Amino acid sequence: MERLRVLVEVAHAGSIAAAAKRMGFTASALSQQLAKLEREVGDRLVDRGPGGVRPTATGEVLVRHGERVLGALHDAEEAVRGARRLPREHLSLGTFASAGKALVPTALATFRRAHPQVRLSLLDIEPPDGYGLVTSGALDLLITHRYPDVPLPLATGLHRAHLMADPLRLVLPTGHRHANFDRLTLAALATDEWISGGPGVPNRVALDGAARRAGVELRVAYETRDYAVTLALVSAGIGVAIVPDTTLRSAEPGDYVVRNLDQPIAREIFLVHRPRTRPPISDMVVHIQGVA
Repeated sequence: MERLRVLVEVAHAGSIAAAAKRMGFTASALSQQLAKLEREVGDRLVDRGPGGVRPTATGEVLVRHGERVLGALHDAEEAVRGARRLPREHLSLGTFASAGKALVPTALATFRRAHPQVRLSLLDIEPPDGYGLVTSGALDLLITHRYPDVPLPLATGLHRAHLMADPLRLVLPTGHRHANFDRLTLAALATDEWISGGPGVPNRVALDGAARRAGVELRVAYETRDYAVTLALVSAGIGVAIVPDTTLRSAEPGDYVVRNLDQPIAREIFLVHRPRTRPPISDMVVHIQGVA
């Protein structure tokens, strides 16, 4: 069981050194545990490279099963604590950046006033990552998103609740020729240079899908997945972009205007947790839903 936990931790952390630090072991000890597990399975479970450690195809299968096994043990521990009426001392929440600004601070502040004895931790997790951490019990709650035309990750054994729709708004330089229009078509912006993520990045997939349905081709000249960089480029008059409303609400002012698409599109924001929750996790769910 311990070697299975090591594999899951290494897969979640992306490196042996990070997993070792998280588990309180040396990197050498974790490498030995992985090697023993590979001998038992009879196959290589991880690939080591300059970018870190990634599970092989066999490793991914074992990681998914390991997450469910660890999650079942976590549920058993929680059930025992509930039977003994022991209060929960810690709650962990994972979120992506713009939700961390728009939804999380108020929810955490309200929760802390109601549960001052609970220690809180916050993890920065970029979707679609994080589901495995919830499955294994390493993470109590996950705020995540799905852009249009991007498939939802499997949530087997988890509860995924829709929190809100987050409209994608057009952002144009202040001096843009269409800056005075409140609502615009993508066809009206077909000759502009666009700023978006690279191929396969969720906001790029959403933009390409919207353009395809509108029957136009858009040229993405500047690729970045960082919305702060996107807004800086728009402010400089470099190009145009679509940016989530929650991001715009907490963004620094700039030389740009925000307009609407004539065919609105929105990313969906979800809250993911294990099916059976008890206080204080269930209380945090209520606070996050209330803010959303």
